[in-house]
Amino acid sequence: MGKQQDVDGPDRHSGSGAADATGGSVDARLAVAQDPATPQMTLIDLASDPSAVVRKAVATRTDAPAQALRPLTRDRDRDVREAVARNSSTSIGNLLVLVKDADRWVRWAVAGNPACNESVRRVMAEASDKELRGLLAETRDLEPELAARLVDDVSPEVRERLATHTHDPDVITALMADRTARVRKGLARNPRTTAAQRSALAQDPVVDVRVALVLAVELDDADLRRLVDDRSVQVRMALATSEVVPPHIRQALGGDPDEMVAAAARDFRPGTGNATVVRAPRIGHRASGAGRGRPGGARR
Repeated sequence: MGKQQDVDGPDRHSGSGAADATGGSVDARLAVAQDPATPQMTLIDLASDPSAVVRKAVATRTDAPAQALRPLTRDRDRDVREAVARNSSTSIGNLLVLVKDADRWVRWAVAGNPACNESVRRVMAEASDKELRGLLAETRDLEPELAARLVDDVSPEVRERLATHTHDPDVITALMADRTARVRKGLARNPRTTAAQRSALAQDPVVDVRVALVLAVELDDADLRRLVDDRSVQVRMALATSEVVPPHIRQALGGDPDEMVAAAARDFRPGTGNATVVRAPRIGHRASGAGRGRPGGARR
């Protein structure tokens, strides 16, 4: 939950330097905004500073009072609003405003805020922003009701991200029946599937699903032996280069009819980075500064 606190009356820490904190150069005001000893009343004053750089410095502070963060939620500068969206002390009320922000980077930042709760996630689930729903799909402890809604999401990408990251066995079971190959490919990368589900994925008609499976998770020996004779060179090459395939399967591939597969199996060395690793949840982070097509970065 948000940790903002209203400040009623003069700050008890106010003292030297507070009276003229809003004067002087931008660098001087920025230093005050970043100083841990700066009184909260001064932070409230700096929240209306003409410099976006100073306002952003206030927006990043987890000890900033509610009166400072509240107006910054609707700041004209997107970098300032994004900083508030990332601030773990931002209130749920302000996160509900920011998750509907016109700028996508601000909305996406909300998804990574540790203060984001079920009420915010419900808004995310109903958003027209596909990426925002995708970030929601990657939430580890997603409420079953919201996960069930995403199982039927109109976007295959959202369903794929849910398939890759979900810990919910009911969701995994439901997505096993998805007719879109990329969704089943997501399941193939999910280590929470059962042995029976992996066996079914090992016989999936789509090559990419089988390739993803052998690169990502350990399989029963019976499934591996079938895959040694897979009709797809791509699948056999994946077996030959997978970090999770046992040595005796790789030895069997040493006599593969495709010389490239056979050579890859014979020459394989552990720790060469061939294995596909399930990505951690993407939390809408961008490089600092304004990129192409994104005018209006922080200004001094």
